[in-house]
Amino acid sequence: MQYTYETENVCSVAINFDLNGDVVTGISFLGGCDGNLKAISKLVDGWTVDRIEEMLRGNTCGDGPTSCADQLAIAVRQAYELQNKNK
Repeated sequence: MQYTYETENVCSVAINFDLNGDVVTGISFLGGCDGNLKAISKLVDGWTVDRIEEMLRGNTCGDGPTSCADQLAIAVRQAYELQNKNK
């Protein structure tokens, strides 16, 4: 199922991704540091929600409280919880 997450406190404004069970694919960011976010999207494509959280959750950007990578971890966990709540 495809999800869109509206980010907070980062340069990108949204993250789109597909979630099949606990596997995340098709990640794309709207806005933000284009090259870096394309690279992150390719690197984590096919990872599980747990693995993305383990590797990216808590990463910050500059002096900010979060980062686009952290927002991705938050987004996929939120989508996973929503997906399983509706079963």
